[in-house]
Amino acid sequence: MSKQFIIIAYDAKDAGAYERRLASRQAHVDAINKLRAEGSALCGVAIHDDNEKMIGSVVITNFPSRTELDKWLATEPYVVNNVWENITVLNGKIGPSFADLVRK
Repeated sequence: MSKQFIIIAYDAKDAGAYERRLASRQAHVDAINKLRAEGSALCGVAIHDDNEKMIGSVVITNFPSRTELDKWLATEPYVVNNVWENITVLNGKIGPSFADLVRK
């Protein structure tokens, strides 16, 4: 049985961080699309600042274990390319209203 994890990741704040995000964006989207097709990514949202500039991400995942999540994170383009700097992973559980999102 899989577990849901909530990833809250804020981007680095150095001068090149936004450019790294844009350069890595398609690889990130492709990776998320692959996870979604496998049932391991349930939802993703870009965090924007007040000027609509992307500054982070929230991803709700569905993995068999934290170990499997960590294996994926090690290959995630925003991690590999130093876009995400501050990453928090929380345990979660999809509520009954959204249970159709989760593959058993």
